[in-house]
Amino acid sequence: MLNLLRRGAPGFETQSPAAAWAPPPDTIWIDLKSPTRDEELAVERALGVELPTPEEMAQLEPSSRLYQDNGATFMTATLLARSAEGPTTAPVTFVLVKGLLVTIRYEELRAFTVFAERAPQAEAGSGTAALLGLLDAIVERLAEILEETAEGVETASKTIFRQRAQDGGYQPLLAELARAQSVTSTTRTSLVSLARLLSFAALAREIAADPECGAHLKSLQSDVQSLTEHASFQSTHISFLLDAALGLINIEQNGIIKIFSVMAVIFMPPTLVASVYGMNFHHMPELSWTFGYPMALCVMVASALLPVLWFKHRGWF
Repeated sequence: MLNLLRRGAPGFETQSPAAAWAPPPDTIWIDLKSPTRDEELAVERALGVELPTPEEMAQLEPSSRLYQDNGATFMTATLLARSAEGPTTAPVTFVLVKGLLVTIRYEELRAFTVFAERAPQAEAGSGTAALLGLLDAIVERLAEILEETAEGVETASKTIFRQRAQDGGYQPLLAELARAQSVTSTTRTSLVSLARLLSFAALAREIAADPECGAHLKSLQSDVQSLTEHASFQSTHISFLLDAALGLINIEQNGIIKIFSVMAVIFMPPTLVASVYGMNFHHMPELSWTFGYPMALCVMVASALLPVLWFKHRGWF
């Protein structure tokens, strides 16, 4: 899909490029979302650049993700996608060329839609301004995700330390913490990737020649660094809560095993007495004794009470 953002227009405009397609003069942003090969070729012909393939975008080498070629600056970052369904990372390429911003992506990213809708109000009049505004929207979205995750972690912390697990046990709590850890880890990966992109973006001719853009870029770098530190702290906190939850589970299991162990010791002597008198040998004196049965019951009760009294004295029961 080939989307255009035109100066002052409310949101994206979808186009189907022909062989001699060219972007309108007031275009500031070309967004290629899961583009077909024909759409890629049309943009390449119109701008005179060679766009990276999905395989090149997925490579980890800086030379494949951050480079300048034929007057264009290519920057690829790994961004968080599908945070609500199941967090994953998706490579996104940003290209500054001939005063335009070109983006290539293969996932639905909320920050892109949000920025496209508010860009006219922000008066994004150039590709450089669109790039910095889009990066602002991406950083804000990552900050929102971290904040939402932090609220869930705080709720889990209260559940662990201030009240016992409900009827469902600790399984839902552990699942929520595992999801929070996954989202936080993926968010931190995106922030680290963005930090590398922002450092390289300072080399772009359009940004280096504009002091205002340079100041905006430094502000973004500061925000990304702060969020990265916050994500690292939150990841450590989640790991602590997971360890604490597992420790409490072990304590509960040990308590259950302790009860069964005590009950086994209590009932072992009566079982022994009952087994002895259940052998029914002919020459057992108590078999013909009138008080043999009551005596056996009293011995069983006494043998059960003695371990109980001993455990209470030792503080084990």
